[in-house]
Amino acid sequence: MSTLSIFRKVAVAEGISYLFLLFIAMPLKYWAGLPLVVKYAGWAHGVLFMLYIVVLIMAWTEYKWKIGKALLIGLASLLPFAPFIVDKRLKEDN
Repeated sequence: MSTLSIFRKVAVAEGISYLFLLFIAMPLKYWAGLPLVVKYAGWAHGVLFMLYIVVLIMAWTEYKWKIGKALLIGLASLLPFAPFIVDKRLKEDN
């Protein structure tokens, strides 16, 4: 399995965890009084975010991406739907 395919899978998982945290866990915390959902979803998202950054660095060095591309992909992890766009673009580039 290539680093790029691993990165794409991690990007999708990280994107899903971010959406879950924002649109399911946070409302459950504030509207249903269930703070543990945020605790565990936040923990899982944090692990996936760190994995995203580590595998991004691996892909950046292996595929010799320009720094701008790597930074843009890294910043994409901060926007809710951007990891899915990154996945699509990387699939098209490949």
